[in-house]
Amino acid sequence: MAQSGSQEGPLLSGVAMRYASALFELAQEAKAVDAVAGDLDHFGRLIQESADLQRLIRNPVFTAEEQAGAIAAILDKAGISGLAGNFIRLVASKRRLFALPDMIRAYGDLVADAKGIVRAHVTLAEAPSDKVMNDIKAALRDVAKADVALDVKIDPSLIGGLIVKIGSRMVDASVRTKLNSIRLAMKEVR
Repeated sequence: MAQSGSQEGPLLSGVAMRYASALFELAQEAKAVDAVAGDLDHFGRLIQESADLQRLIRNPVFTAEEQAGAIAAILDKAGISGLAGNFIRLVASKRRLFALPDMIRAYGDLVADAKGIVRAHVTLAEAPSDKVMNDIKAALRDVAKADVALDVKIDPSLIGGLIVKIGSRMVDASVRTKLNSIRLAMKEVR
């Protein structure tokens, strides 16, 4: 199952940012910003890799108790405790698990902002090699004039090339887009 994007909406993004901001403040006070980020990233990967976990956090049929019990077991098995573990348990108890992926992204954005790191979203047709990733990161660092954290998404429908989004700027250098523009130009010629 492909990772679905956030359920973009002012309400959801507001909820995600409020929770993430509160956690970020607590993590700063506890001098655990990076540790919490690592645990949240780990849990975010678990969500991406498990259709069952995705169903658990998105399906309103599960009761708060069922969600909390399952989440507690997953956190214990994954070794996620401390602030991040307590945070995820709180989110489950408040019936906000559906927003957890957005909360994790919002927390990552807060950490990046605090460190002066620019977040770039890169979509590729296939998983890149380490060399390609380093080349992309170096090129984006030159453009952004700052350290860059990459969020990579794989979309085989691109055929080749890549799409990069930094803030509101987007560069679409995908083969799919180029083919579509050629098709459109050919239709206009007829």
